[in-house]
Amino acid sequence: QVQLVESGGGLVQPGGSLMLSCAASGFTFSSAAMRWYRQAPGKERELVAHISSSGGSTNYVDSVKGRFTISRDNDKNTVYLQMISMKPEDTAVYYCNTRQAGSFGVPWYDYWGQGTKVTVSS
Repeated sequence: QVQLVESGGGLVQPGGSLMLSCAASGFTFSSAAMRWYRQAPGKERELVAHISSSGGSTNYVDSVKGRFTISRDNDKNTVYLQMISMKPEDTAVYYCNTRQAGSFGVPWYDYWGQGTKVTVSS
């Protein structure tokens, strides 16, 4: 059973930092690309960061480039999102995501964690 469990969210002041973690189980983590998404109040879920299975390739949405860093530890089956210089617009529920092979006719199936809430406010 695929399971993703996020942690590390909380309240932080503008300019502050947080580190999110996602503990993964139920699949071959070292072979899977991982992603962080976020969903702000009243907005659609947004892809924030992507990391390849080896960690050798990363991608970010423009709004977080230079401030967020996605990383992974394949020995610990954990993916991280380091967030610095945080802004109020970073306020959202952050979700860990992986895509595994889907059933017939479906190229992949998205698995999600429960989410961890991040609030950036003074």
